[in-house]
Amino acid sequence: MKNVDDLIRSAADLAERGLSKGEIADELNVSRETASWLVERGDASAPTEARPAPAGGPEDIHVDWCAIGRDSTRLYHAGAAMADLLSKEGTDVDLTIGVEKAGVPLATTVARELDTDLGTYAPSKHQWDDGDGGSQGGGFSRNFADIRDRECYVVDDTVTSGTTLTETVEAVRAHGGEPVACVVLVDKQGLEDIEGVPVYSLVQVIRVGDE
Repeated sequence: MKNVDDLIRSAADLAERGLSKGEIADELNVSRETASWLVERGDASAPTEARPAPAGGPEDIHVDWCAIGRDSTRLYHAGAAMADLLSKEGTDVDLTIGVEKAGVPLATTVARELDTDLGTYAPSKHQWDDGDGGSQGGGFSRNFADIRDRECYVVDDTVTSGTTLTETVEAVRAHGGEPVACVVLVDKQGLEDIEGVPVYSLVQVIRVGDE
């Protein structure tokens, strides 16, 4: 995607396919506020005068890493680099948690490189949409490894606000586990840690001019 119009069309297409705004935010690597704005802009049924103007939209950065994600070799090497960032944490961790959806293929490579089991976590934002209150929680998949009071790594693709990583860290602890470190492809917030857990990233975005 090259510009905002492409994002608006993509958001409209995802909305027509029945994805929630939380899922759209995840697919487009933007905040939930941005996803909602994009969907509203692409709502062909809304009167033109009722649609938000392009100017004054939410401040955000869209990250398009499909050139990595669509090629298994590139994806493997990106995951291997993320595993290398975690290697300084030692060899005692035996579980890697991938945040669904995009964090899971990266976590699979990390788990292979670091010789750990693999678990997955579906965050609550996938169920979020306007007006639902966001009250439904996320959950761990039973098709993968259990937490079982284990130390683990948390892997995701992008940090937008930090909410999803915070939720995942809290969920791991609620299940008796202990997150040792988080790793992402891109960090749009410049986070050093989440709830006391260090955050590593291959790429860190710095907004020049922010106060």
